[in-house]
Amino acid sequence: MTFETTPSALARALAERDYKDATPVQAAVLEPHAEGRDLLVSAQTGSGKTIAYGLAMADTLLEGADTMGPAGSPLALVVAPTR
Repeated sequence: MTFETTPSALARALAERDYKDATPVQAAVLEPHAEGRDLLVSAQTGSGKTIAYGLAMADTLLEGADTMGPAGSPLALVVAPTR
């Protein structure tokens, strides 16, 4: 799966950083059935989880805009335990 289904500004930023294909965990958060849901993501180190967290909420946070203005309060919470 490619990042073509992501908002245009995000797809462009990913392409500029040479991200071509989504990893399995990234593809999973881009599936239509995941949209608007709280997600529990578990995958190996190096599998692309950090990008997946952003992908999961990007469309909601960007609300169709190319850029995001300053936030007055937290917009999302990612709880990510480390080793």
